[in-house]
Amino acid sequence: MKPRAVLGLLGLVVLGLLLWELRWVLLVLFGAVVLAVALDVPVTQLRRRLPINRPTALLSVLVVLVLLGWKVSELLLPELVEQAGEFTRLVPELVQRLGELAGGIKGFQSLEQQFASFTTLDRLQPLGTQLLGVAGSTANTTIQVLLMVLLALLLALDPRSHQRLLLAISPRFARPGMESLLHDCRQAMGGWLAGMTISAVTVFLLTWAGLALLRVPLALLSALVCGLLTFVPTIGPTAATLLPLAVALLISPAKVLQVLLLRLLLQNLEAFVLTPVLLSRTVNMLPTVALMAQLCMGALLGLPGVLLALPLVVVLQVICQKVLVEQVMDRWTLDSR
Repeated sequence: MKPRAVLGLLGLVVLGLLLWELRWVLLVLFGAVVLAVALDVPVTQLRRRLPINRPTALLSVLVVLVLLGWKVSELLLPELVEQAGEFTRLVPELVQRLGELAGGIKGFQSLEQQFASFTTLDRLQPLGTQLLGVAGSTANTTIQVLLMVLLALLLALDPRSHQRLLLAISPRFARPGMESLLHDCRQAMGGWLAGMTISAVTVFLLTWAGLALLRVPLALLSALVCGLLTFVPTIGPTAATLLPLAVALLISPAKVLQVLLLRLLLQNLEAFVLTPVLLSRTVNMLPTVALMAQLCMGALLGLPGVLLALPLVVVLQVICQKVLVEQVMDRWTLDSR
């Protein structure tokens, strides 16, 4: 192997190690890009309809979002807090119910005893140490989220300058292609975010209405979980169904069947009608690709990786199509000799 190739390989190894050490910084940066694109979608639509500059449009969008969030929280937050407290009170009863249905499985029989043992002094001391660790982790996560939001605001305030920065570090001959690639990535991510937001809101409202009609307790809390986990396809909707099913189990097996049928109907509506229609013009993501991306990112980066896996796949699909497929594979020809 030539010395130049050895140096190049060594440089790639060092770069890979450096990126791995900075993975959380890169994760915060990518999360900021996703938030910036989410803000840029309404800002762009507003500027198309009104003759205002970008800072004014961004400020208007932020004010609308704050007011909307305040009104929604004012309407729903008290009931959500009440239902969350009610759910914590129902957990021991739910565990006992599962133990009765399990009929003699030792694991379920011992769960209730484990819940009761948390009130003893020797259990409270290690629990306090764990709470301190959780508090430190929460503070670290809060700082990362605040930095992410600040970066997102800066990116959304002047995206053209950051785009010119990326173009400036590209070779002159590659700048037109790079500009087109950045535009396509932004369009794909913006369309995915808009489509998934509409889908999540629809699932939330339909689940809330359906559970309320079925007279299932904690309908609002269950619907909110189902709506939020819509952003995590394949895994999210299935995991979200466990909460309303668990609550329905406290009523009757017939109610469990009704809730299960409702969730199956809504999941199929979201998977085969809403998502294909809303994302038909933006990105075509295979379920296997989405699931593998979530598993890989979750194994590497935990829950933040799972949440950002799908936007990353959206961007990587565009890059692979524009660079790997069109620039490499489509131009790869065999020697005719």
